[in-house]
Amino acid sequence: ETLQRIVSTLVNKNDEIHNFIDMLNHTITNVQVNSSNAISELDEEFDGLYSILHEMKGSMANTIQQEEARKIQALKDQLSQCSRALESSEELLELAVQSLDIKNPMEQLEVENTDWMCVRQVVTVASAFRLSLKPKVSDSMTHMMVDFAQEKSMLQAVKFLPVPKAPEIDVAACLVADNCITISWIMPEEDSRIDHFVLEYRKTNFDGLPRIKGEQHWEVVDYIKATQYTLSGLKFDTKYMNLRVQACNKAVAGDYSDPVTLETKAFVFSLDSTSSHLNLKVEDTYIEWDPTGGKGQEKIKGKENKNSNAASPKRSTNSPRAAARGSRDRFAGESYTVLGDTAVESGQHYWEVKAQKDCKSYSVGVTYRNLGKFDQLGKTNSSWCIHVNNWLQITFSAKHNNKAKTLDIPVPDRIGVYCDFDGGQLSFYNASSKALLHTFRTKFTQPLLPGFMIWCGGLTVSTGLQVPSAVKTLQKSENELGGSTSSLNNVA
Repeated sequence: ETLQRIVSTLVNKNDEIHNFIDMLNHTITNVQVNSSNAISELDEEFDGLYSILHEMKGSMANTIQQEEARKIQALKDQLSQCSRALESSEELLELAVQSLDIKNPMEQLEVENTDWMCVRQVVTVASAFRLSLKPKVSDSMTHMMVDFAQEKSMLQAVKFLPVPKAPEIDVAACLVADNCITISWIMPEEDSRIDHFVLEYRKTNFDGLPRIKGEQHWEVVDYIKATQYTLSGLKFDTKYMNLRVQACNKAVAGDYSDPVTLETKAFVFSLDSTSSHLNLKVEDTYIEWDPTGGKGQEKIKGKENKNSNAASPKRSTNSPRAAARGSRDRFAGESYTVLGDTAVESGQHYWEVKAQKDCKSYSVGVTYRNLGKFDQLGKTNSSWCIHVNNWLQITFSAKHNNKAKTLDIPVPDRIGVYCDFDGGQLSFYNASSKALLHTFRTKFTQPLLPGFMIWCGGLTVSTGLQVPSAVKTLQKSENELGGSTSSLNNVA
């Protein structure tokens, strides 16, 4: 048996060695291929450099030729001007000599004074006297010389691109707000050859360093040109998020920065299908009214109406789990209600609700766990809600303890719910504009469950949301002013 184990181990080891040899051969082949590719890329880069230099040489030679043509043309023009002036001067000189050669005084007296004056004037203003005997342009071309000493030094310094250093995330400059994360980083030293950055992030429920097991895959944001980036429209359905950054130049990507973990705390819940009315189709965050859903339970409902305290035939009282979670007949009658599966016991929380356009009636609010199976949101002293009725005519109201207050404002497309458990405040907002719709002020004495009622239509619930900054600002202003006390507010 011992020998058999040794032989088996040796066979396995031989297989590993064979695999390793194959891997080494494959690696050698890859090195040869990659080296050939690198040489080809190097040739392309130098060919591109040669092309640029050849183009620059042609352009600069053309400039020298243009300067040569300009100077030669200027000198030729000056030469032509001198030739004409010389010809004119010779004619005038001949005339003057002829005039001066008159020997007979009588002949001299016969020359009219005007002729002498004319000859004198022509000779005096001859172009030869105004002619500059200095070349208009120099024959020097030294201003067209170039000095490539600096460029040669730069070319001699050309080396393979170094691997960029790992960026350093500036945790103090990072911001988590409004379901957005703004992350900022710096480079340990300036590197002008960095082309872009790559940001990777993943959600996690672990604080501190990332775990290998149970971690989600990294999401990638590529080609970031700045040293800051904002991830927006996130759903914070985990407690934290890991982030890391790497710098890239044209050739290679550097090492990742040390990952940082930022807290992304928000209120997350799902709809508890085991607590809903039979006429409701319930998914994770979506409710839809189904008029055929409860037909099979009509007789059971009739019996329950006579004795509301009777146990449901479908409920297994012997099962602790069933007793704890309830069953699909928790709500009956016209209480088309479903509750969230996570209670609010402290802190400030926020979620949003959007109704379908053809929805006839719905309510959004919170309730204690003791909501009865025939109770409706807002009609008990342990539930608070705003109600929208779109049947025949539109009504919008806030409800609590079977009292309603009409809200004389348009019904928004999305409703935001803000719950400050410790501060005893429940506020509803226009989720788009963050305009306040209504506020309940009370003292909550029991954990609160998000509650929803729907009839003829559907509702979509958005969770994993932080309290928006605009809502925080409005709450602060309202608290400083003392707020307005509604007739529906009570101390529970």
